[in-house]
Amino acid sequence: MTQLTNLAHVVPPFVPEGAEVMTVIIELAPGDPGTPPHRHSGPVFGYMLEGEMIFELEGAPEYVIRAGEAFWEPGGDVIHYQAANNLADRPSRFLAVMVGVPGQPMLTLVDPEELAARGDRRAVTRTSRNASIAGS
Repeated sequence: MTQLTNLAHVVPPFVPEGAEVMTVIIELAPGDPGTPPHRHSGPVFGYMLEGEMIFELEGAPEYVIRAGEAFWEPGGDVIHYQAANNLADRPSRFLAVMVGVPGQPMLTLVDPEELAARGDRRAVTRTSRNASIAGS
């Protein structure tokens, strides 16, 4: 018998006209800080396959996503600060489905000047370990 388990149901703020979709598996080595602060051209939907990830988006405090949990981010102008492996002794892996604007990169790194200019939009309740991971 087929069984459906709903992991997440969200209505993203937008899906770009003529959207392109990329599905990837991202593997983080033990303690890996992940990609530096960046943004996506469209929404991203993810599922933690193995391990734990520290997840932080602009305007929200960081939190830990564990294996078996789903997550999403709106993309567009929102900075994605962290997608770091929360485990120092083993790898973590997650699946991401990225919806992108045609002709634009799926992921763009944010330069230090913009990070500084938008510093007031970042949650301040962060651990010292994670502050060093994020390069702050």
